[in-house]
Amino acid sequence: MMRVSLKWLRDYVDITIPVRELADRLTMAGLAVEGVESPGEGIEKVYSGKILQISPHPNADRLTICRVTLGQGEDLNIVTGATNVREGHVVPVAVEGARLAGGLVIKKSKLRGVESRGMLCSGQELGLDTSVMPSDQAHGIMLLDPSTPLGLDIKGVIGLDDTILDLELTPNRGDCLSMVGVAREVAALLGERLSLPDTSAVGSGLEIEGMARVDIIDPGLCSRYVARLFRNIKIGPSPAWMQDRLRAAGIRPISNLVDITNYVMIELGQPLHAFDYDTLKDGHIIVRRAEKGEKMVTLDGSERNLSEDMLVIADPGGPVAVAGVMGGLATEVTEKTVNVLLESAHFNPVSIRRTARSLGMRSEASSRFEKGVDPVACLRAADRAARLLLELGAGEVAPGAVDSYPVRSVPKTVVLKPGRVEHVLGVEVPGQEIVSILRSLEFTVNDSGGELLVTVPSHRQDVFLEEDLIEEIARMHGYNRIPYTLPAGSGTIGARTPRQSLEVGVKDTMTSLGFYETVTYSFTAPSTLDRAGLPPDSPLRNVLRLQNPLSEEQSIMRTLLLPGLLEVLQRNASRRTTDLALFETGRIFLPSGDGQLPLEKQVLAAAAMGSAPSGWNRAGQPHDFYYMKGVLEALLDRLGLRGYSFAKESGHSLFHPGKAARVTVGEAVIGVLGEIHPDVLENYSLPQSVSAMEVDFEVLAELSGRPRKYRPLPKFPGIERDLSLVVKKEIPAQDITRTIRKSGGQYLQEVRLFDIYHGGQVPAGCQSMAFSLKFQAEDRTLTDQEVNGWMTTVSEALAGQFGAGLRS
Repeated sequence: MMRVSLKWLRDYVDITIPVRELADRLTMAGLAVEGVESPGEGIEKVYSGKILQISPHPNADRLTICRVTLGQGEDLNIVTGATNVREGHVVPVAVEGARLAGGLVIKKSKLRGVESRGMLCSGQELGLDTSVMPSDQAHGIMLLDPSTPLGLDIKGVIGLDDTILDLELTPNRGDCLSMVGVAREVAALLGERLSLPDTSAVGSGLEIEGMARVDIIDPGLCSRYVARLFRNIKIGPSPAWMQDRLRAAGIRPISNLVDITNYVMIELGQPLHAFDYDTLKDGHIIVRRAEKGEKMVTLDGSERNLSEDMLVIADPGGPVAVAGVMGGLATEVTEKTVNVLLESAHFNPVSIRRTARSLGMRSEASSRFEKGVDPVACLRAADRAARLLLELGAGEVAPGAVDSYPVRSVPKTVVLKPGRVEHVLGVEVPGQEIVSILRSLEFTVNDSGGELLVTVPSHRQDVFLEEDLIEEIARMHGYNRIPYTLPAGSGTIGARTPRQSLEVGVKDTMTSLGFYETVTYSFTAPSTLDRAGLPPDSPLRNVLRLQNPLSEEQSIMRTLLLPGLLEVLQRNASRRTTDLALFETGRIFLPSGDGQLPLEKQVLAAAAMGSAPSGWNRAGQPHDFYYMKGVLEALLDRLGLRGYSFAKESGHSLFHPGKAARVTVGEAVIGVLGEIHPDVLENYSLPQSVSAMEVDFEVLAELSGRPRKYRPLPKFPGIERDLSLVVKKEIPAQDITRTIRKSGGQYLQEVRLFDIYHGGQVPAGCQSMAFSLKFQAEDRTLTDQEVNGWMTTVSEALAGQFGAGLRS
């Protein structure tokens, strides 16, 4: 944020348009004006007055009666409780009918029996921010310069008759963190001439040569360092006009010397620092990196631990300032200071930003160094400070300057093709206007015949490319003058790819089945492989390790999706949420060998514990093996996959060996499902059983991409028959179902297991399994005789293959 005083700005450029129009034009030129302030707006009938006499209040110990004159008319008796006023002080006086900041109206009143005909005002009552007031006046009556004429409108006396523009600058426009930088923009916008401040300063006495020395040890971090010497300094307050301007910029006046350095920083954008010359050992400045374990006490009284990547200003005895950030307490300018060494330097922006952030010491100076200052302007800024010192009569200036400049700034030249301006902006800008715009911004332009050779001024640290120059032309030509056009090109209709449609369909199906989608980290901990029960020789232990992990808990890429879901279940179970069903579609990462990118496989995983929600007429279904099997079957059915089968799976370490199944479609294995192994449940502190599945999404995508075949609804009724068998317990129902389909003939449409029975009516080691069979033809109604024959064939096939008998 840059606060720009309009009165101050007029010192450098004539402004002939209303302030609101100026704000709009600056905003359209890329310098966004966030607000326009009128500090003295609403303040009326407040004048400069002088206290002639102070008498004690007869009825109050903490009040006094001041007799005040405004230079004409009768004197005023004003009762005040202020303790910082004395006879002869010139102060702001609000008379009867006056209006102060905040709308307060002053009326004649009696305070403890004594009539008061006005009010002595503090800066806060006049709308000034106490943070920019001198420390001795922040909470008392504002004291004016004793030479201030009496009876003047206070707004003109303390700079309230001004307008402040609040600029919100982009990070690349560090050149506009100065009054001259903003004036340069205004001059270019209005076609006016820019007037630069006077930097001439006639020195006297001994020259600086031989009295000061500068050595730059690390030119990569400090390309230029200028030092000037001031002698016989008279520390005191700065004049009112300088204090007013500093307050308008948001800076608190301190003393004449400090105010001069701050004034030049705001005016030219170059931060300065003043050292008490007599505290510097041998007057020798050394610009170097801090040494290991080095410490120093900064101006705020804090001891700072310096690291070896920080740039410091030192003398032969040690560091005296953190370069570009803050000075040291040992070389602070005080009321006893007689001689001052002034610093004006160019530091590496990245170094200053890192140091300021590391020490938590961001300041007005460091923010300017971070954005980049003009290395060419270092000497000019030091000379400007010397000029102001002489104008204020605050001391003498030693002739000459020490200018250490190991890395000289080389002007940048950029080639600009006028035809490319129209191509990029979409609007024709005449060549003469292009040249005029660039020259108004102090770019040097040479026409080499069809191309412009543009030399970038040193203060524009942000211009490197042809596109940067085109941006300058666009903002000065006017963004509002660029016509609105729609992008050209052939239109396309957005649509999902088949893979994306499949993924959306899977997610919709899972959520419709009562599952919540989750997203877990692709990074995981090595301990996850142990918690998942993977054997030492498991190929899933071959993982990708991160070179720079955030922590050990996120140091490898996952090879399984289910452990992430188990962690989510664990977190919820610890918070008493025990009925939960989750799923995730994500990638696992399998190494492909040295120098090869890993194989990224997309996987669908689901895990559930507890039971499904119950209803008023039904109990909640447990989230067991059969529940998860039904979920997978529903998913496969909705994807149009047929012919899938389940086979016993006992080799997967995550699953219970007796409650797990491998899922195949033809010869392709698409995944595994079952209940989580008890040891894994214990590793994750899960209090109950968990059913889960992990499906290879790549195989699922390949199989589900096959075209679907539809058939019409049957015209003729079907015949259903039940078949109750007694078989050995170890015979899988899937094998029996396969035999029934194979022997049931062409009209057998459906086979469904609907009951399993273990009890006293069944021989030991056996179980009863009941199947429902549906026969149906598309061209006719089947007869009972036909169906009876097929049922007999099925019974004989089952008896021959499995020893199955009909249950009577």
